[in-house]
Amino acid sequence: MMMMMGETWAGFGSTVAGIMFALAMFKQYFPQQLRDLIQGYTSQLMKILNPNMQITFNERSGGRFSRNEAYTAIEGFLSTHSSTQAKRLKADITTNSAKLVLNLDNHEEITDHFQGVKLLWSTHVDTNKDRDGFIEEKRSFSLSFHKKHRQLVINNYLNHVIEGGKAVVVSNRQRRLYTNDADSWAGPWTYVAFQHKATFQNLAMDPLKKKQIVDDLITFSNSKDYYAKIGKAWKRGYLLYGPPGTGKTTMIAAMANLLNFDVYDLELTAVKNNTKLRKLLIESSGKSIIVIEDIDCSLDLTGNRKNEKESDSDSDSDSDSDSEEESDNTRSRSKVTLSGLLNFIDGLWSACGEERIIVFTTNHKEKLDPALIRSGRMDMHIEMSYCCFESFKVLAKNYLDIDTHPLFDTIRGLLEETQTTPADVAENLMPKTIKGDAKTSLENLIGYLQAARDKRKAELASDKKVDSKARSNMVQKSFSHEDIIQTQIDETRG
Repeated sequence: MMMMMGETWAGFGSTVAGIMFALAMFKQYFPQQLRDLIQGYTSQLMKILNPNMQITFNERSGGRFSRNEAYTAIEGFLSTHSSTQAKRLKADITTNSAKLVLNLDNHEEITDHFQGVKLLWSTHVDTNKDRDGFIEEKRSFSLSFHKKHRQLVINNYLNHVIEGGKAVVVSNRQRRLYTNDADSWAGPWTYVAFQHKATFQNLAMDPLKKKQIVDDLITFSNSKDYYAKIGKAWKRGYLLYGPPGTGKTTMIAAMANLLNFDVYDLELTAVKNNTKLRKLLIESSGKSIIVIEDIDCSLDLTGNRKNEKESDSDSDSDSDSDSEEESDNTRSRSKVTLSGLLNFIDGLWSACGEERIIVFTTNHKEKLDPALIRSGRMDMHIEMSYCCFESFKVLAKNYLDIDTHPLFDTIRGLLEETQTTPADVAENLMPKTIKGDAKTSLENLIGYLQAARDKRKAELASDKKVDSKARSNMVQKSFSHEDIIQTQIDETRG
C-alpha cells in the first residue's frame, strides 16, 4: 500500500514537472502574438463551457477617494442576509452608524433568490504594496448567476438590491446636524451627530394641529411617484412663525425624528454669494431638512426692497445705531440676494436632489416678502402660538408624568388670561429638586401665571390712562383752537 502511494505521488510530481517544463518552453519559443491568440481562443472556449457570468462591484473605482455608492448600498443589502447565512461575519459600529452592523467577512459567500433565480454573492480582498511600502487593500463584491438570466439581473434585480440597500443604510445611519462653514477645508458643510430627542408625542401643541402636520409629512415622504407624475421637484416648504419660546426649533427636531432626516442649519450671513448658495444646495443630501432660522433677520430679504436706496443713504447719518452698523457689515460680507434665495428654494437648482424639506422660522411673518412665502415655496404655514390648556397637558405629562390634577382647572383659567409661551410653562413645571412632587411644581406655575396676569392687567390699565390722557389733550387743543378763532372774530368785529 505504501509503495503504491509512493508511486502515485511520484507520478503526480512528474506530471507537474512536465507541465511546468511545457509552459516554460511555450513562453520562451512561441511568439507573443501566437501566445495571445491561443489565450484568446482558450478564454472564448471557457466562456462557452462556463454557463455563469459575473459582475464585480469595487469599493473604490476610477481613482476616487470616496466610496462607490453602489458598493455601500450592496453592503447594506447583504447585511440583512449575512446574519442568517454566512459563517464568518464582521461586526462594526462606524462613525455614521447608529447601531451594530453585521457584514460579510472577507472571502465569504451567500446566496440570494429573486423571482425564482439563484444568485451567488461573494466578497474579495486583494492586497497590494504601493511604492512607499504601504499595504493597500482593494475590496469588492462579486455577483455570479446563469447567463440566461442576464436581462432579469441587470434590469430588475440590481435596482432591487440598490434601493433595498439604500433603505438599510438610512435606517442604520447616525443622523447628522450640519452647518455651513465657508472656511472649512473639509467642505462647505461640517457636522455633528444629531441627538435631539424631540418627538411629536412630547411636542406641546394642540393635538388636532399636530395630527395635521404629521399627516402632511408622512404623505410627502410617500409621494415620490406622485411628484414625478406631476413634474415637480420632490420637496416641501414649511413656514414656522410665532413669538419666541413657542417651540419652533423643537418642531424642526420632531420633524427630523419622525422622518429620520438629517438637518442642515443654513446660516445665510456666512454665504458669500448666490453661487456659493447653490453649491451648498448641491452638496446637501436627500432625506434632509434645510433650515433657515429667523429668516426676517437674515440679510435684506424682507418686503422693504423698494426702500433699499433710502436706507443706504440714511446709513451715513450720525444717528446710526449699533444694530444698523452690524447689518451694513453683514451686507458687505454676503451678496446673497432675494432672487438667489428664491431660485434656491423653487428654481431650477431646487431639483438637484430629492426628498428635501425646507423650513423657515420667523417671529414676524408680516415682515417677509410675499414672494418668499407663497405656495410652492412655503407650502404650509404653521403658527406656533402661546401655550393653551391642551399644550399644558402635554408638558405636564412630559415633566411630571401626570394626566390630571385638582389644580388643572386653576391653570386652565390662568392660561386663558395670559399670553404664556410653552417654554415659560415648561421652565416652571420642571421640579426644583430630584424628589420634587407634582403639586409643588403646579403651584410654582400658578404663582408665575398669577404674576404674569397681574402684570398684564397693570400694563393694560396704564395703556388706558395714557390713551385717556392723550384724548383729553386732544380735546383741550381743540377747544383752545376754537377759542383762538372766536377771539379773532371778535377782534375783527370790534
